[in-house]
Amino acid sequence: MNVKYAVLLTCTLLFGLFFPSCISDDFTDAPDAQISFSTPTVDFGTVFTGDVSPTARLVVANHNKKGIRISSIRFLAPDSPFSVNVDGVSGDVFHDVEINGNDSIYLFLACRVAPDDSPAPRTVTDYLEFTVNGSVSSVEVEATAVNVTRLKDVTIDSDTRFSAEQPYVVFGSLTVAEGATLTLDPGTRLLFHDGADMRVEGRLEAVGTPDMKIDFRGDRLDNVLPDVAYDIMAGQWKGISIGANSFGNRMECVDMRSTEEGLRVDSCGDLSRSKLILTNSWLHNSRTTVLESKYAKVDAYGCCFSEAGGAVVSLTGGEHKFVQNTIANNYLFAIPSEANLSLYHCLPEHTADNSHPLMKASFENGIIWGLGTPLNEGDLEGSDVYLRNVLLKADGENDNWFVNCIWNEDPLFLTIRTDYYFNYHVQPDSPAIGAGNPDFITTECLIDMDGADRLANGAPTLGAYANPETPEE
Repeated sequence: MNVKYAVLLTCTLLFGLFFPSCISDDFTDAPDAQISFSTPTVDFGTVFTGDVSPTARLVVANHNKKGIRISSIRFLAPDSPFSVNVDGVSGDVFHDVEINGNDSIYLFLACRVAPDDSPAPRTVTDYLEFTVNGSVSSVEVEATAVNVTRLKDVTIDSDTRFSAEQPYVVFGSLTVAEGATLTLDPGTRLLFHDGADMRVEGRLEAVGTPDMKIDFRGDRLDNVLPDVAYDIMAGQWKGISIGANSFGNRMECVDMRSTEEGLRVDSCGDLSRSKLILTNSWLHNSRTTVLESKYAKVDAYGCCFSEAGGAVVSLTGGEHKFVQNTIANNYLFAIPSEANLSLYHCLPEHTADNSHPLMKASFENGIIWGLGTPLNEGDLEGSDVYLRNVLLKADGENDNWFVNCIWNEDPLFLTIRTDYYFNYHVQPDSPAIGAGNPDFITTECLIDMDGADRLANGAPTLGAYANPETPEE
């Protein structure tokens, strides 16, 4: 071995042995050397009592050149509902946590609130306290705790009423058996866990009000991005299916969203009875189709159908009356694979299934606009399908089946897709304003889902909403 190299190696090893503090102890205890936080408050939003919340993240940064030792990290409340994970370890109190100079660490927080007898949501708070070089700083931690009723693979086999007192969380399937009616009071909230669904073999009576809508949604109430609710994620739960022998269903002032399959209506081909009447409801954000109906009698008044990876509304055969509806698509996660309004078994050449009559349908005072094509059929000659006073995202001409339609004029929705903002009111200079035929207005759609009268200002505005709105600055 080279002698000079051996001496140098020996000196290096001895230096590291006798002077390790030059590397590992380069920390400061100066009182003004402190830490900073990514947020002054960690807010879990709404959490269900008895469940562990989704994890929240807190970044603790050291902007000093030298390292800092946090002598203690702890929650102030002795029986705090919150917990913290530091360096992969969960606990109540941590000591001597090190952060190198110009570096940061991640803390992961969770929340579990015990149930109580209160029907109202309650706010729980605590402070996560940090002691550094003799100085104390803290981050507020808070959550809104809600008691819930949990339903796991429940079958409703007699007439039952759900109230708005507290949310219902569905695991597996919620089934309304044949012969039974499930009535949902205004303001009722049904929250579905991943993969859960609702099956209606009997009858569903879900009638809300403009100020107390009925919610069908996933059970994730946290944010997917700091200021973006988890609602933007489609496929959180399966959806609602209405069976072949179910009739007389009603959904009014309902907000149903973030599904895999949306609302699906099956039929035994009996068009003498109504399968479903939808009024003043918003069905949106489905990975496949928002509303699909086959050989059934389904009517919709004053509804907004939006955001789907397939067709927004898909109708096969059957009888339909759609008045004052908006069918729009600004789906986030894929290019739509079907037309926004897809109509099947409606033309004379659609004779593959001779056991059912061809579709009979009318679409009046509506809007069909958004990503993809508006209709899968551009020529309805010979059919019993009519679009009257409808604004479409397409070039075309009026005829006996497209009557007084507005072709390829932007309705000017307030929606801003890139900002994850979905609002299908039109702006004050929209061509949809006053373009409706007042003769199509019936008692079912005179008042819109905001509670506004469609005829208050003369000729009605096309689409689900009676009044325009001005964009926020």
